[in-house]
Amino acid sequence: MTPAYAAASAATPERVCGSGFARVAHGKQAVRTPSKRVLGYVYLLYNRRTGYNCVTTFKSSNLGVRTFVMATITTQTRGANGRASGENEGRSVKHYLGPVKTYGKGRCVSYMGSIQDGGPRAAVGKSRWKSWGRCG
Repeated sequence: MTPAYAAASAATPERVCGSGFARVAHGKQAVRTPSKRVLGYVYLLYNRRTGYNCVTTFKSSNLGVRTFVMATITTQTRGANGRASGENEGRSVKHYLGPVKTYGKGRCVSYMGSIQDGGPRAAVGKSRWKSWGRCG
């Protein structure tokens, strides 16, 4: 195992997001192609001390091969005229993408991830938009 691959395989969502971040209940979603093949997982984590949310997308196929991966998180603002704002990151990676962070203390968040499969007829896998949750 090469040193770069060993370091990537030791990565976890908690390590990618940083100190104080922990996975939230139901904060893991499969990233699936239209044919239901799982290409990886997207994770939602929260830091109770700072009030920040973090999303990261991990590949489970084509590891070590650069493919396009995306992670998106949206925060719902409070009030009668509530709006959504968010962070989005996407680029070609070998193992995982992230961290994508946004402040969300006392606010609901929605998140999703996508992964493009490798190959000439590359399918795109997407997670569902997890509806407004992790409110608090």
